[in-house]
Amino acid sequence: MSLRRLYWSALAGQWRGGVVLLACSLLEGVPAFFSGRLVELSVDRGFAAGDPAAGLGWLALFGLTAVLGAFGARMVWRQLGTVVEPLRDALVTAVVRGVLHDDSPPRNRPDSSGVARITQHVEVVRDATAGLLVEARGMLVTTTSALAGLMTVAGALVVPVALPVFFALAAFACLLPSLARRQRALALADEHTAATAGTSLSGVRDIVACDAQPVAALAMYEAVDAQANAAIRVARSSALRALVISLGGFVPLLLALALAPGLVVSGKLTAGAALGALVYLATTMQPALRGLAATAGTVVLRLLVALRRLAETAELPDVVDGTATPRGIDVRVHGLTFSWGASAEPVVRGLELGLQPGEHLAVVGPSGIGKSTLAGLLTGMLAPQEGRVLLGGVPVRDVPAALRHELVALIPQEAYVFAGTVRDNVSLFAPSASDDDLSSAADAVGAGALLRRLGGLDAEIGHGGEGVSAGEAQLLALARVYASAAQLVILDEATSHLDPVAEARAERAFAARGGVLVVIAHRLSSALRADRVLVVDGRETAVGSHAELVAGSARYAELMRAWATPVPDHAATGARPPAGAGGEPAGTSTGSPVGGGVAVGGAPSGNGHTTLSPSVDDGAATTGGAPAGGGTTATLGLSAGHDSRCHRIDA
Repeated sequence: MSLRRLYWSALAGQWRGGVVLLACSLLEGVPAFFSGRLVELSVDRGFAAGDPAAGLGWLALFGLTAVLGAFGARMVWRQLGTVVEPLRDALVTAVVRGVLHDDSPPRNRPDSSGVARITQHVEVVRDATAGLLVEARGMLVTTTSALAGLMTVAGALVVPVALPVFFALAAFACLLPSLARRQRALALADEHTAATAGTSLSGVRDIVACDAQPVAALAMYEAVDAQANAAIRVARSSALRALVISLGGFVPLLLALALAPGLVVSGKLTAGAALGALVYLATTMQPALRGLAATAGTVVLRLLVALRRLAETAELPDVVDGTATPRGIDVRVHGLTFSWGASAEPVVRGLELGLQPGEHLAVVGPSGIGKSTLAGLLTGMLAPQEGRVLLGGVPVRDVPAALRHELVALIPQEAYVFAGTVRDNVSLFAPSASDDDLSSAADAVGAGALLRRLGGLDAEIGHGGEGVSAGEAQLLALARVYASAAQLVILDEATSHLDPVAEARAERAFAARGGVLVVIAHRLSSALRADRVLVVDGRETAVGSHAELVAGSARYAELMRAWATPVPDHAATGARPPAGAGGEPAGTSTGSPVGGGVAVGGAPSGNGHTTLSPSVDDGAATTGGAPAGGGTTATLGLSAGHDSRCHRIDA
């Protein structure tokens, strides 16, 4: 549904409130229609006829109609919220949906532009709609009532009065396109300023570290200057609009003052009718016309511009839901190719892959090479340019969205934890799960101690995961998916904030859970636990077991050599730093391995010539393919970009 259709449908859905507003409008228009007529009667049949009591009676009736109009206006305000607030809720929902489906969202930082759309443009639409329902509606009712009343009192003045009004409205209509363009330019400038400020604030540490304060300040100054210039252009257009409207409002009054005496002398108007006509023009129609035009020039323009801007970012293309039903949970990839842009090099090229239920695949490769892109292709969030991804024998994107969301789960590096109880977070994908099931899921992935520290499933988590560290948020996300019914689970560096012991426990839990497990490795130790490893580096793609790839893939062997570089300092002592050092959350690692293990030592020495590689399961390390001894503890270094601290892990 387009945003404008959403706007009108949201308003139409509040038709009961609209009916009440119409009734209140009729009541509000009573003084405008009767004001001039009652003044005419008070003069002609009261004061001019020598009967002050009758004149005062007509004026008292005038006051009564004013009270009725005020009551109608009060009822308008009471009904306004029932019409406008549901509209705002619908627009916020549309904007959030558009942000979540953005093809190029901000990476690892807040979407300041999206926040600006919610806090500025949605509020503009809400306030403008409320302004139209109150001001413009009232002005239209008042103007129409005043013209109708003027025709009944002084029909001879209608044509001279109407001509300048129509001329002013025509001139105003000619100004509307330029007003709209300038108003839209101001809206875009507001968004750009918000985005620039958000980027600078979120990256202030990097800016200071790179001594880039002048560059960041210049970008901010330019954004603010552009915003100020856009506001000045809007103000100039508004001033011209006000001049046109003022002429349209005052010229009819001047013409009436000039023509009324002659019409009274000629007998075409009575003194009371002339005075009543001036009342219509001066106190009713002229301010109403000026207010109506001002409303159309500001509120309507802002409404149209804001709706257009929201439509550019919030409207989603109509997507036809799939109808295919998977026959199992096996994954088949045939000739898969994907690139970000028509002229860009593919990040995935001609990939062939098959995964059976119960299989554990690790994906390794340099950062930014396309591993997360592969995750998006496997889950159906991205459409391949060539090839197919089959889930249970059918294209994954042809599976109905609701069923796909039930069968497939992706945990990204930045875990999503929201305000609510721990139970709300862990049971997000399994709302009917019992407390025992949720606790068992937490224990399985190593989050049991976290639940006890927080106070159990009923413990509250603050806004944005307040009170929960990044590693603890990842544990909650792991428990959430473990408790779900998902049969294809993809961990996209989902354990990056955990220590190696906690990472190993979580991966083993998912491997033993059943279904298909794909781990996009944060540490190469994940490859040692997998049944097979997929190496992605943009040039070649290799699939096989760890031993097969060490022997047959130069790229994989190079990664393993860089990761397994010995570190003499830690090799001599076997020491490990205290928990919490080096940027890892305290309390997420344990001091002893689970079963036989290898020790992973500190920073790489840089020589890159070692042939040590950790073993799988039995705790042995091999040198040139020969065992170093069962259960031997070997000291290994991590490559740059990985954990550079000494940890003991069960590979």
